Amino acid sequence: MTTYSEVGRPVTREDGPDKVSGSHIYPADVILPGMIWGKVLRSPYPHAKILNIDTSRAERLTGVRAVVTGRDTKGMRVGRYLQDVPPLAEDRVRFVGEKVAAVAADDPDTAEEALNLIDVEYEPLPAVFDPLEAMQPGAPLVHEGPLSYDSPAGPVQPQGNIVYHNTWSGGNLEQGFQESDLIFEHTFTTPWVHQGYVEPYSCIVDVDGSGQIQVWANNKQPFRLRWQLAGALGLPEERIRVNPCGIGGDFGGKAGAMNVPVAYALAQRSGRPVQMTMSYIEELMAGNPRHPSVVTIKTGMKKDGRFWAREARVVYNGGAYGGFRGSLNLSGARQSGGGPYRVPNFQIDSYMVYTNNVPCGSYRAPGEPQAVFAIESHIDMIAREMGIDPYEMRLRNVVQEGDVSGTGQAFSHLRGEETLRRAADSAGWSEPKAGVHTGRGIALGQRPQGQAVFTVKVGMDENGRATIYTSVPDTGVGFYTVARQVVAEDLGLTAEDVAISRVDTDQVSFDSGAGAGTSVGAAQAALGAAQEVRQNLTGLAAEFYGWAEERIVFRQGRVYPQGDPEQGVPISELAARSVGAVGGPIMGEMTTEAKEPGVTSFCAQVADVEVDPETGQIKVRRIVTAHDVGTIFNPLGHQGQIDGAVIQGLGYALMEELQSEEGRISTLSLGDVKIPATQDIPELVTVLVEHPEGNGPYQGKAIGENPISPVAPAIANAVYDAVGVRITDLPITAEKVLAALQRAKK
Repeated sequence: MTTYSEVGRPVTREDGPDKVSGSHIYPADVILPGMIWGKVLRSPYPHAKILNIDTSRAERLTGVRAVVTGRDTKGMRVGRYLQDVPPLAEDRVRFVGEKVAAVAADDPDTAEEALNLIDVEYEPLPAVFDPLEAMQPGAPLVHEGPLSYDSPAGPVQPQGNIVYHNTWSGGNLEQGFQESDLIFEHTFTTPWVHQGYVEPYSCIVDVDGSGQIQVWANNKQPFRLRWQLAGALGLPEERIRVNPCGIGGDFGGKAGAMNVPVAYALAQRSGRPVQMTMSYIEELMAGNPRHPSVVTIKTGMKKDGRFWAREARVVYNGGAYGGFRGSLNLSGARQSGGGPYRVPNFQIDSYMVYTNNVPCGSYRAPGEPQAVFAIESHIDMIAREMGIDPYEMRLRNVVQEGDVSGTGQAFSHLRGEETLRRAADSAGWSEPKAGVHTGRGIALGQRPQGQAVFTVKVGMDENGRATIYTSVPDTGVGFYTVARQVVAEDLGLTAEDVAISRVDTDQVSFDSGAGAGTSVGAAQAALGAAQEVRQNLTGLAAEFYGWAEERIVFRQGRVYPQGDPEQGVPISELAARSVGAVGGPIMGEMTTEAKEPGVTSFCAQVADVEVDPETGQIKVRRIVTAHDVGTIFNPLGHQGQIDGAVIQGLGYALMEELQSEEGRISTLSLGDVKIPATQDIPELVTVLVEHPEGNGPYQGKAIGENPISPVAPAIANAVYDAVGVRITDLPITAEKVLAALQRAKK
């Protein structure tokens, strides 16, 4: 593999010192002159008509500056893609926790007191909570029709409670099942899971003296937030400026408009800047957690262990609104059709369904952890029934170069088999297990590598220092650090010679914001901008020093003709002359184009567990995770992404769950939700299958979302291997294992 001077070097995170010292600025840290605090009143009902709202007592309370209800925001709709979310409920509420009224006061305590003085008269309506029941004829309608909601793809008209239905197919399904020697069918369910970031949603909105709407929010998609707000208000986007600030964890969850439209209404009414910060109770009852799912998979098999036909039905419980998703449905459902395996005859039907539950949003590889848990558990169940080693069955079916995957996609540079073998070898798959009630399970995941739209500018000053100008927030993925390394590599600098300038939405044309593969996609734009700077400097160096342009090299802080570094000059000297000649910094800019995936990346994981048959308690001893990777930009950040995703996958597998009773979330603290703590973390072993064949700069591949999905099925498969019981509904708790063991005894 190619060796680089800056790319591949372990560099401290650019924002690390500010974060650990407490000087990093988050929205809740922003204080504006005259600022007041907003709070919202939420619905106690999952579905009800609003007959009357009396805000008169709240309005008379000393210190209250504004009170607004759905009458003040009537007709407004926001959404990342599907615009179906009213900022405040209008004639009815659709889930427990929906915003009904909002107040702004001189201090948070007064705002809370004012909420208690608002009287709302409701008429409860029939509600539906189960997505399968919601799909049935005659089920209560969450959104009464006829309906049509806007989206970038055009008007969307839900069919009853079915928001959207996707189908993917290939081959001949009916014939495939007829030709199959054996047929297996299983159903799996997964729960709501909150992203678990420490910092809750927070925003400030101010309408300044010129009428410009100024926004500070921990939102990872500033331009999409501006678009949502402008559309809801009927204003040109140029009237809204989203200012940069820190984001204290995201994992996909901080992209919705959330309280920003309400804060605007309060700011407009009061003439003051308004800050709104959610409590963690509000986060858990009315945030945007991962979608629960019901996945049914039917597979036709050949006697030799080849997959021959597959039918998958994936039903996602979308909750009361769809505006927190970045798409109409979740593309992760495609993994249920085979994902990294050859399935010549298949059909996948994926449904997004309205229910009277908390609306769901994105959480690390949206839709994939649900689908991969189902398909990888299903494969293990088939292998056990057919008497084939689960690892061997995967090897027989994994896609090879030139194959079309079970989702109908064709990719190049396929490393699925190699990744599987490296994981199994490193885990000692065929070696004896230590103990009577110990088990070993394996699972394979695959994630296509696409690219979004990013705009980055790079400038070099007279001292030879470069600055990257970007509006993309760093949500924890380490983009700022990676971008500095990529720019430094191209310009012959060190990462320490490259700075980051976080800019607002007025200063660059557009970008998609943070999301899947940000460090790769946005770094591609940073590299393109740096290359333009280098090209400009190359032309000036040729002019100043008489060197042939095609021979000029930028390396280790110097510029020189190739093969003759002694003739060269420090980059700082060239920069000083160049800035003087053009009258300002040497600038470059690049905007990438959205691209469909052309390459994919595999992740294979092996879990070793121990199960206590007397209590059902599961102890994960080790997780080996093997990754098909391209060039690694920063080993520290790369490993951090792997470890973090594996730990989140562990929580999904064993403990995390938002529990709901008739639409009411009852787990209203992180202690109740039970995210993994230090003592829950097993030995983590990482295996890197390195091939520089990525679609990012210097052939890099995204890593942040790959490691999460195979964890839960690997653990489920290991539990079965240990004690012979199969848990098909996450999380895999001690209570479920013990109950299954007791049923098995009977």
